[in-house]
Parts: sequence; structure tokens; C-alpha cells
Amino acid sequence: MAVRRRPSIPNQTAAPPNPDPGGDPQPPNAAPSLDQFSLAPPKLGLILSVLALFLIPFFYFLFVHYQVESDLRYYISICVALSLVGFGFTVGLIPVAARYLLRRNMFGYDINKRGTPQGEVKVPETLGIVTAIVFLVVAIVLQLCTLTADSDWLVEYNAALACICFMTLLGFVDDVLDVPWRVKLALPFFASLPLMMAYAGHTSIIIPKPLVPYVGLSVLDLGVIYKVYMILLVIFCTNSINIHAGLNGLEVGQTVVISFAVLIHNLMQIGASTDIDYKQAHAFSIYIMWPLLTTSLGLLAFNWYPSSVFVGDTYTYFAGMSLAVVGILGHFSETLLLFFLPQILNFLYSCPQLFGFVHCPRHRLPRFDTQTGLLTGTNDMNLVNLFLRLFGRCTEKSLCIRLLIFQALSCLMCFGLRYILAGWYK
Repeated sequence: MAVRRRPSIPNQTAAPPNPDPGGDPQPPNAAPSLDQFSLAPPKLGLILSVLALFLIPFFYFLFVHYQVESDLRYYISICVALSLVGFGFTVGLIPVAARYLLRRNMFGYDINKRGTPQGEVKVPETLGIVTAIVFLVVAIVLQLCTLTADSDWLVEYNAALACICFMTLLGFVDDVLDVPWRVKLALPFFASLPLMMAYAGHTSIIIPKPLVPYVGLSVLDLGVIYKVYMILLVIFCTNSINIHAGLNGLEVGQTVVISFAVLIHNLMQIGASTDIDYKQAHAFSIYIMWPLLTTSLGLLAFNWYPSSVFVGDTYTYFAGMSLAVVGILGHFSETLLLFFLPQILNFLYSCPQLFGFVHCPRHRLPRFDTQTGLLTGTNDMNLVNLFLRLFGRCTEKSLCIRLLIFQALSCLMCFGLRYILAGWYK
């Protein structure tokens, strides 16, 4: 759910006569021309600081803390370098794409600023398409640098890119056509089919040690049920980020936090394992997550409060599918779900409204007070409003920061649980 209100397309037949007989008639409320439009400068100082904050611990784990093979270090370093190039392209292309999207009447109004001058500004939307395109280009170039024609990961890598590309297309279609919710739930199923066909990993689960005496097995093969679980995971990931939204920077911010947590998890597993196949699975995840992280940061430079662009459902579907494919092909779907704890809580809390048991408005957003500039929680059932009801009114920026801190704490809790339960639970 994006923070926007779709404008109606101006009725050009009702345009008044053009006072200049030599010029073309102009419709009322026409979008600005390409020459008139200028996007607010990106918040690069903040974003580069966040990027440096991510790079320091990542390279510490890669080169100092863990004994990682030299060739794997080399490929991961190439991945980081290409991803940083992708960050630059994302920042450079967003203003260009925003001009054309605005000209095609793909814009919205920021509902959380309604009643103020900022609430009357036409904000270009669906800029997640730029992030997705740059991500796919970087991922394809990276494939040429890290995989060979006879690599065991080539088929699964291509299947992952096909799923991400398909979901990006469906997200863009949703932004243009405003697809109903019941259709949104079905779209990820079709987008996940290439991944299900290419999946060659195990379909078994390890029974927790405390339950082994009662079950009688330490490993249980689920067969086709495991693939059903993977499809459900894809559907959840692609829709959960879209549901947990409504604030400037929230959709992209939560993706950035989860992506970095996944990257640290990948390095920890590579450093602790001696299994080559297991290491390659987590290396594959790194090759997908770094381009996702840097291109998302490029988008966040424009989407952070006050947002000058909207990401659209294109981005939320693209980001959710990217996270889902690494969790499945990297064989850490349980850990990924722990990283998604806020999204799980938000989904469970939202179920009465999402399934029609309680009235569900189009935008389940807080109320904005034009006098104080603060948001007040409504009775709508999502984490955004729940945080406001629990912790009191605050600005949109402060609320987004609180929710992202909760996201980061959930990821830290996941690492803590893995450390505490290691050797006892599994």
C-alpha cells in the first residue's frame, strides 16, 4: 500500500480554447513538461553514511573475522564493487525516469501531508522500476563474472532472475492498472513457478532435537509439501512488504535492514561451515543481496522523508521476491522468516481487515494534524497505527525510524536465538 492517491486523468475534451491560435491546446492541470520538472536533490549524505555503516562490519567479517577462501573473497569483492556502481546508476537514473513518469500522469499526492503545501505536490510514483532494472543488469553482469557455463548454480541463478523479472513486471502492471487484492495474492504463485521447476535442493526438514523422541525421526522428508511451503513463502514475502507500508521510506527502509541482516547471516554461515555446497548456497545469496541493498539505498536517497518519489508496488513485489528466492535457494527460509518478524506480526494483526471481517479502507493510514504536523493512530489494524496508539503521536519521520529500529531489533533477536539455541534446538 503506497502513500499516494491516484489522480484522475484530465479530461482533454473539456479544455478551454487556446488563447494562442498558433499553439497546441493544453489540457487543464496538465503535468509539467520535461523542461519544467526538477526533482529534489537526493539525501546522499545520509545514505552514504548508512552504506559505510554496512560496509565496515561486512568487510571485517569477510577479511578479518572469518577464514574465507581467497577465490570466494575475490568474487564477493567483485559483487560489492559492481553493486556500488549500480548504486550510482540508480541515483542518476531516478530523476530521468521521474520526469517521464510524471509526464505520463503517473504521480500521486502524499496523504500524510494533506492540508499542507507539500500535500499538493505531484510526486512521481512507480520509481521502483528503476531499482529493479538496475538490479537485474548488475545481477546479469555479476553472473558473467562469478559463474561458468558448466556451473551447478547456473540454472537456479537464471530461474531466480526470471522470477524477480516476472514479479517486477506484474508489480508495474499493478501500479498502472490497480489490480484487486485477490489477484495480487495469486500473482506471486505464477511468478514462483520458474523457481519451483529449477529447485534441485532437499525437500526435508530437520526435526528439533527436543521433539525427536516423540516423532521418532531426526529428518523428515516432506516431498511436494515442501514445495507448497516454498510457494507460500514467496506469496508472503512479496505481499508482506507491500502491506507494511504507508510512510515515506518505510518500504525501502525495511528491505535495506533485512538485506543487510541476510548478508551478515550469509558470511557467518560461510565462515562457520566446511561444506563447499553450503558455502556456495550462501555465496549465491550474497550475489543477489548486495545489488538489492545498493540499488535500494539509491532509491531511498529520494524516498526518505520528505519523499520526492514514490516506490510503487513495483518495488515492493520486486524486493519481496528477491528476498524470497535467496531464502529458498540459500536454504535458510526459517531464518528469513525470523528476519520478517515485523511483517509477520503486521500480517496477523491485519488479517481481520484484509479478509473482510472488519471494514478495510483503501489506505489504512494515520490521521495527519495540519496544526502540529503530528500523526495520530486510527483504529485500522496495522503496525503503523498500533505504534502510534502505544507510544503516542509523533511525526512521520520519527514513526518511520521507530518502525525501522523495531525491524533491526527483530533481526538482532534472530541472531541471538540462533546463537542461544545452537546445538540444543537443532
